[in-house]
Amino acid sequence: MDRIRNNLMKYLPSLTLVLGGTASGKSGYAESLCEQSGLAKIYVATAQVFDDEMADKVARHLDQRGANWTTIETPLDVRGALATATKNDVVLIDCATLWLTNLILGEHDVATHSKALLRSLTDCPAPVVIVSNEVGQGIVPDNALSRRFRNAQGRLNQDIAAQADTVVAVMAGLPLALKGTV
Repeated sequence: MDRIRNNLMKYLPSLTLVLGGTASGKSGYAESLCEQSGLAKIYVATAQVFDDEMADKVARHLDQRGANWTTIETPLDVRGALATATKNDVVLIDCATLWLTNLILGEHDVATHSKALLRSLTDCPAPVVIVSNEVGQGIVPDNALSRRFRNAQGRLNQDIAAQADTVVAVMAGLPLALKGTV
């Protein structure tokens, strides 16, 4: 039965990175990959709600996904969320950018947490799709914190991309395969 089910599902590699700018369509594209997999869907939400605008955005995302997703809200412990997944699941982490922001603003050791995240992505028995912002195509930020964040995000994206089987850039809602196939 598992073999028949696997043949009916769209193949997802172990790790897919979906990159793009703000409002590029990357989250919607990542969700569609998970929907097409036929697996039980786990959504790992890293956002923290500090204002009404973000609360509205989170509510829209929840409504858009529908009730057939298990949502785990965790601004920092993505590793713990990945540890709950089985081979019958697909995990969507949305997003690495907010996770990194939470680390930096909380004054956590970014290098240590990033290495641990990469290990947990490798160890996860479920296919994982991770969304992240491409922040290196804009101007050089005018303050030290923003430059530190931009550099850390660039390193994190590079490390995830090196480990990923598939890397997709999304612009204007259109996917472009950078590594692997779309």
